[in-house]
Amino acid sequence: MGDVVVGTCSWTDKTMIERWYPREASSAEARLRYYAARYDTVEVDSTFYGLPQRRFAEQWVARTPPGFTFHVKAYGLMTRHEVDERSLHPDLRDYEYDVTERGRVRGAEPAMVERAFEIFAEELAPLREAGKMGGVLMQFPPYITALHRDRTRDSIRYIEWAQERLAEGLPDSPILVEFRHPSWVTGPQREETMRFLADRGMAYVSVDAPQFSDGSTMPPVTAATASWAYVRMHGRNHETYFARVSSAADRFDWFYTSEELREWEGPIRELASETERTWVMFNNCKYDYAPRNASEMAQILGDLVAKRSRGAATGASATGEQAEESCGGDQLALDV
Repeated sequence: MGDVVVGTCSWTDKTMIERWYPREASSAEARLRYYAARYDTVEVDSTFYGLPQRRFAEQWVARTPPGFTFHVKAYGLMTRHEVDERSLHPDLRDYEYDVTERGRVRGAEPAMVERAFEIFAEELAPLREAGKMGGVLMQFPPYITALHRDRTRDSIRYIEWAQERLAEGLPDSPILVEFRHPSWVTGPQREETMRFLADRGMAYVSVDAPQFSDGSTMPPVTAATASWAYVRMHGRNHETYFARVSSAADRFDWFYTSEELREWEGPIRELASETERTWVMFNNCKYDYAPRNASEMAQILGDLVAKRSRGAATGASATGEQAEESCGGDQLALDV
């Protein structure tokens, strides 16, 4: 039986800062230290919008205790998303690519994407060297589907290629694969998808998200395909999930009830029975919803929750930033 570690997908969302942190936690350093005294893991989602910077990674290391784990979301270019041209790293600007009317990068040449993988790993070296680098979250957009055999094979080949690139720079970081189109787990494709991930030791990311009558979102499927399991809780707000909202936190504006959290107790316990560790990450980062739900989930899972790697928990019993966005998306300058 493996254990469970619970955390959130941001520690810097503006509304979270206003609602959850005490007044004395008034600096970026103080907030991360406060968070890390209560949870043993966090997901860095701002890296989806722009490649990470070494100086931030160094600060994350310095401001968290031994045993703390950062999972890091891959830059959008690495997962076949269109990215804002303004976000491009200087080293990427000399490559060939197209720009849409909205200023989004499209059709990047393969060498450009490969260089993005290299920079991603180089800038995160401080986390790896300190033993605080967890998994790399590869979240693919909804238009990456398994509906057509040729396109599915192309996507599979790309995921294999991406795993090879990450293994070169971050050899000890598990790959966490989150699909955003239900065709990957529908009918016979579900078994094929899970077998593909298991054969390569990549973790399938289970999600909780609003369910619509047209089946347009991922169902709450769980599967143990690697030594780690990973669950992301996106909330269940039907009105905001696909709406044009002013911030990503607004998209995931949902506070889970105790009953909704307990729906996941059985599946998480089953994942824990088949893996070494299961990570449960709350992406409902509006206000203080994510840390409150994370704390309650840790209480629900009680006996499975990993013992803290340092001293006694302070102020919480938990151990432990989409549609295509994340709660930390506009917070890159604050994730330090």
